[in-house]
Amino acid sequence: MSVTRVLLADDHPVVREGLKVLLAGEPDLVVVGVAEVGASAVALAGSLDPDVVVVDVSMPGLNGAQVATRLRAERPNLRVLALTVHEDVGYLRLLLGAGASGYVLKRAAAAELVRAVRAVAEGRTYVDPAMAHLLVEGLRPAAGGPDADLSDREAEVVRLIALGYSNKEIAARIKVSVKTIETYKSRAMEKLKCRGRVDLVRYAAGQGWLIVQAPNGIGAHRGVGHTSREPRGEVDPHAVQ
Repeated sequence: MSVTRVLLADDHPVVREGLKVLLAGEPDLVVVGVAEVGASAVALAGSLDPDVVVVDVSMPGLNGAQVATRLRAERPNLRVLALTVHEDVGYLRLLLGAGASGYVLKRAAAAELVRAVRAVAEGRTYVDPAMAHLLVEGLRPAAGGPDADLSDREAEVVRLIALGYSNKEIAARIKVSVKTIETYKSRAMEKLKCRGRVDLVRYAAGQGWLIVQAPNGIGAHRGVGHTSREPRGEVDPHAVQ
């Protein structure tokens, strides 16, 4: 089993400890270090060689965007996940523009944060479901109108990609080969004139495909200190490829 090395950077001790306890319960994730300020996060990333840095957006000294910019410049293969209380599109754009691979809210369910770490470690882009619809702001109109001549299966694949499923997971879910999923995705991207996976999630958000309700209110009041696992349902939200 592959293990993802995680560095935590947050100036609040309670949050740091909560994150450590949460990730310690996952066999494929290991916390290799913690930082209280942005400058320490940059330094520790150089010495500890993490795969993912979870960084608070608002920290003394170097803020989360500055840390993301430095880390992406110095270590291009390192993935940065922004952790924040800010539910504003300006922060979302700032962090993604700075090179962060994901943006997750501190009020998110514990299982959602774990999912975000895994998603960015796998090379995907994660946007908290409460923020995903904001990606459509400023988006150029999708070619071909709302449906863009997507087949039902192509639309389904785009929706599942936007909800965070990998090609392998989608293939198992709809009982076809991974190669077939890649074909559907390629066709959809061509029809939509998407340049990458983030464009796909923007399109899906524009169609309202990312506006989902967690079953029985799961995650509504659980933050990073809650360590129980949340079962995947029919609309398991959230990471985007």
